[in-house]
Order: sequence, then structure tokens, then C-alpha cells
Amino acid sequence: MAMRALGREELIELAALNHFELSEEELGTFLPMVEAMVRSLNEIDQMPQPTRPLKYYERDPGQRPQRKDDPLNAILRRCSVKGAKSGKLAGKRVGVKDCVLVAGVPMSCGSLLLDGYIPDRDATIVTRMLDAGAEIVAKLNMDNMAFSGAGDSSAFGAVLNPHNPEHLTGGSSSGSGAALYYDDIDMTIGGDQGGSIRIPASFCGVAGLKPTHSLVPYTNILGIDPTIDHTGPMARRVADVALLLEVIADPVAPKPGRGEPGVAAYTQGLDKGVSGLRIGVVQEGFGWEASERDVDAAVRKAIDALAGMGAKVEEVSIPLHRRAARFMTGVTAQGMAALMWGNGLVHHTAGPHNYHLAEEIGRRLRVHGNDMPRLLKLNLLVGTHLNRRYHGRIYAKAQNLRGHLRAQYDQALERFDLLAMPTTPTKALKHEPKVDEHTRLMRGWHVASNTAAFDVTGHPSLSVPCAKSNGLPVGLMLTGRHFEDATLLRAGFAYEQNVAWEKT
Repeated sequence: MAMRALGREELIELAALNHFELSEEELGTFLPMVEAMVRSLNEIDQMPQPTRPLKYYERDPGQRPQRKDDPLNAILRRCSVKGAKSGKLAGKRVGVKDCVLVAGVPMSCGSLLLDGYIPDRDATIVTRMLDAGAEIVAKLNMDNMAFSGAGDSSAFGAVLNPHNPEHLTGGSSSGSGAALYYDDIDMTIGGDQGGSIRIPASFCGVAGLKPTHSLVPYTNILGIDPTIDHTGPMARRVADVALLLEVIADPVAPKPGRGEPGVAAYTQGLDKGVSGLRIGVVQEGFGWEASERDVDAAVRKAIDALAGMGAKVEEVSIPLHRRAARFMTGVTAQGMAALMWGNGLVHHTAGPHNYHLAEEIGRRLRVHGNDMPRLLKLNLLVGTHLNRRYHGRIYAKAQNLRGHLRAQYDQALERFDLLAMPTTPTKALKHEPKVDEHTRLMRGWHVASNTAAFDVTGHPSLSVPCAKSNGLPVGLMLTGRHFEDATLLRAGFAYEQNVAWEKT
């Protein structure tokens, strides 16, 4: 449908929305110029959209499973998208978080706002997995629009913990953690803006990696802010995490401060052990107000086990770690608001951009805005206030201060190869359907006390299960230098091979 010309009254209205008035002289000047601009825009709109044809057409969009076939409520849709006949992932069945676009398969982001939307293209990582021989077998439940860390805010119901269904999985990649306990799912993809891969990894007792920022492309995945958006692999075993990362990561990535490439061969060297690795135990990662003593104790015991394998372990203090989550708030409030105002498009990136998704988000926001989750509504309220009253000052300051926060960890990582602390201060949260709404919203943030920092700084961060207490898993989080994801995987693999955590 062609764009229509703008009249005099519409220009006056648009000027008012942008806080200025139009004089008669300006109106007379602008009307023919706007008409010419609209003609140019219509020419663009009528041009064929450059698209990449789908490489794989064997696609069954499937349907939502019955609860008896999905007792943890981890799956929003079972599907089948088959890739190449051979490759590194041949025979592997992969489930993806329901913010990852898979052409022809409905996507909701765990929200009524997007329920029923059918993408027309694949995310870059989906194409890479299919090229490597994987089959996409499920779209996985998640917290509503990825705005919680608890695992209970999906419009389609809470995701239950595989170790005890009276507890939650954590989020927002809730289904990506729980679905790994189903026999027909080998690996999953999660997303992480504040801990959303590592939190469910910790609560569910699986391995989950938030890669170095930009190592894995985020194209055609709905996010929150491109400066903190991460997507990455989850699996029951670290070796599978490494294998999946090897497929979805860019083949080369620059190492900071040097022009040398870092080749993505993450399965190589997993068995090198930890002997000689220097591990800094971050004091501020323990003893939060909400911390459970058994969690802190289990993680310290796990670190002692690494020392017993030959790692050099030493305490380190990073005081700013206690305030790191505030930096994330400064980015997400106005960043997410800007993303919504832009209908899901990130205007300061080169693309490619998904105009079908932009149209769908724009239409649904105007018609179904009440279907937004409450935490997104809260962020839009604050983000709009910041934009109207303080313009971009808070967002810009938060972005600039990220460098100061990053420098604190980089300084510690000059002395150490890895930093260690609990992934989450608690074990899996209790599933309490009747909890008051304020408590529900707040606890979705509190579980990110340790994880959020590394979304802000972009450091790679891995959660591996290290113990079980009262029947629930405990996660050990290891964080390393930018683009040294392989070192994390090596240490996580060594721990996994040498410690029978489920028996502790």
C-alpha cells in the first residue's frame, strides 16, 4: 500500500509532537518538499526487498504439545526443521528460545503481544546450525518478552524445575534449561541480557555459556538493547556447549588490543585440564543479603576442587561488582523503550533489518499494548520519562560508565585467567502462583545479582553445575577475558570430568 501525502494539518500535528511550531512560511516551504520526499519513499517501498532464499525447506511448524508430553511446560511448540545431511551437528536435535526467528514456525517471545507471529526468515545462528546438520525440534518457553529472571512470567505458564516441579527454572531462557531433561532434545539456545542463560543453567543443573559480546551474531533475534544482547549454547555437558558454540560463533573474532584473529575451535583443548590456571575468587560475589549459605559453601568447595586439580586459587576484591546491576538498569530502561518506539528495529546498526517483524511489532503495540508484560510496561514508563525529561543523558552516562566497570574486571583478569563466584545467590525459587505481584516482579531481578555485570561488560561467562543441596542444583560461574571463551570451557569441562556433583 502506497504512502499517502501529508497535508497541512498533519504537518502541524507532527511538529507539535516534536516540540516545535511551524510558521506559515515554513508550511508553504515544507509542503511541496514533503510531497517530494514521500514520492521518493514510495519508490523505495515499491522496490523488491532483497532477501536470502531459505536454504532448507523441509519444515513442519508443528504444534504445542499436550501437558502430558511436556510436564515441565518447557516447550511452546514442537516442530521439525531439518538441515544438511552431514556436519558437526548431524543427528543433534536442538531447541531454541522463542525469541529466535525460525522461518515458518510461529514465535511469541512468551507473550500474548506476539502470539501467532510467523517469521519469514531464519536467525543467522539457525542457518548455521542447519548448515551443520542439526534439526530444530522445538521453540522453547521463556519469560514474557525476556523481562524476568524467575521463570514464571510467560503468558503460557511457568516453567517447572526438572529436579523438583515445586520450584522454577529461572529465566528468561526457562524452557532452554528445563527442555534439556527431555530425551528428544540434545542442545538448546538461550538468550542473555542480565543472566538469562546462566540463571536457568544454575537452577536446572546444566551448562550454559554467555559468550563474549558480539562473538555470536544476534541477527533476527528479538532483543532488549544491542549493547547487552547475547545468545549462546546450553547443554547437559560442557562438550556439547563447546560444540554448539563452534558452529554458531563467527569463525574468527578479534582479540582486544591486538589485531590477531581468534579461531573458533572450542572443542579443541577441552581436555587440557586446569593445572596452572589462575582463578580469582571474587569476594563480592558471595554473601549477598539474599544469599543462601549452602550455595556459597558449595561454590567454595567447587573452587577448592579446582585447586586440587592444579589451579592456582586466590581471593580478589572487586568492590564495584556490588553495583554492577545498576549499570544494566541505566541501559535497559531507555534502550528497551527506544527499541519499542522503533518497532523492534535498532536504528544505529547496519542491519540486515527485518521489516516484517517491525511492522508486526508496531501494529501489535498500538492494538494490543495491554498484553505487554508488567516489567516491560515499567521499563517503558521509566524510559519514556528519561527521554522526555532527561533526553539521552542517563543512557549515555550508563554506556560510558560501562567502560569503568569493564576496567575493574579487566584489571583483575590481568592477574587471573578466570574469576569465580556463585552463578546465583540462591537455589531455584519456589513456584508460588499466588505470590503478590510486587514480589514476583522483584525476585525476577534479584537472581541476577552476579550475572548482570558481565552482560554490561561483555566478558564471557559460563555456569556449570557444581553441587546439589536439598535436591536442587547449585551453579558455579566462571568468567574470563574477552574472546577467551575457550578457557572457560576448558575449566568447566575439567570440573565436570573430575567431580560427580550430583552425588555431593
